[in-house]
Amino acid sequence: MVSLPGFEPGSSVPKTDRINPLPHKPAVRWTVVYKFTCSALASFIHVSRHRGCMAKVILNHGAGGEIMQEFLSKHIFCHYPKVKTDIPLDSMDDSAVVDGIVFTTDGHTVKPLIFPGGDIGTLSVAGTVNDISVMGAEPLALSCSLILEAGLDLETVDHVMESVGKACCECGVPVVTGDTKVVEAGGVDEMVMVTSAIGRRTPLLDENLRIASEYRKVDSRWTTDDNIRPGDVIISSGTIGDHGIAILSFREGYGFESVIKSDVAPLNGMIAEALKAGGITAMKDPTRGGIANTLNEWTSKSKVGLEIEEKDIPLRQGVVSACEMLGLDPFSIGNEGKAIIACVPEMAEDVLKALRGHKYGKDAAIIGRAVESDIPRVVLRTEVGGRRVLEPPAGDPVPRIC
Repeated sequence: MVSLPGFEPGSSVPKTDRINPLPHKPAVRWTVVYKFTCSALASFIHVSRHRGCMAKVILNHGAGGEIMQEFLSKHIFCHYPKVKTDIPLDSMDDSAVVDGIVFTTDGHTVKPLIFPGGDIGTLSVAGTVNDISVMGAEPLALSCSLILEAGLDLETVDHVMESVGKACCECGVPVVTGDTKVVEAGGVDEMVMVTSAIGRRTPLLDENLRIASEYRKVDSRWTTDDNIRPGDVIISSGTIGDHGIAILSFREGYGFESVIKSDVAPLNGMIAEALKAGGITAMKDPTRGGIANTLNEWTSKSKVGLEIEEKDIPLRQGVVSACEMLGLDPFSIGNEGKAIIACVPEMAEDVLKALRGHKYGKDAAIIGRAVESDIPRVVLRTEVGGRRVLEPPAGDPVPRIC
């Protein structure tokens, strides 16, 4: 059997239908076609190369999901020195923690720069603030680095920077440092924005975990992916799939954006209210790969099963209709203004009430719970009473949404 880097048999990539290598002949070009299913979307990757030539980066290497995780492990993280930190890089949580300082960084390449419900400026601030917040920390300050294409309209630059300022004011987290570069026309696609943030531990997190520990042992000092235990209740802070569908529709001219807007928003205020209720054990913002990726990361890291009620997952009808027409799975579509939260069952209603009391959590719903399982996986209970496994996605089926 022929294998390609990042697609070895037995790896964690989605199951292939069949791999048919051409007969091997020395110095003869060969082609391998991999066919795999990413939710309901059939994707084909055609890799052609001469023997001895280097493998290439593909879009799925940056699209979230299993292919990206394997790429990071085999080609990125392995080259970095190992350092002991509170939450290290290879834990693949939304932020690292070093000597009590919470730190994260995000690169943004969304296309188009301005979309229904937001733009790259709002997205950059919100996404980075949310990565700090879902660790249970308080975001303190941002950096913002711009790489601009020569010829970009200054009106566009002003629009985006105004959005950065407004988003910073809303969440109370200022930009305190940054950098700007301009490259020749064609060097980048209009604008790339890189934001980083630092945060700190607060008494809210300590009290939240103290409440959780009244009902069960809590192993992590942060709301990390590995902190879920059987019995924990799973909550979505609102409707899913809005962001990815809004961008796809606007970019491709489908017209769904007339009823679907991006959900992009900074969630630190909403999360603070949920922490006040207490009992939260884990949080994550389901960006690339959607809730399918988030939930499967949780099962893998916490070594539990998750049973999710499909009918309880909040979905706008416009998103459902768009996904049905385009053959997409809404559970694999990225979000930029939602949080998935795990909490002890005794505090689930209190957390839910706190979320619904905030403007960004008014559609919050309990969607399932963690269970003991010999095989950690996500199982959906369908509306007709059946059960199906929610597989981890290969990657987000909508490219360049963040």
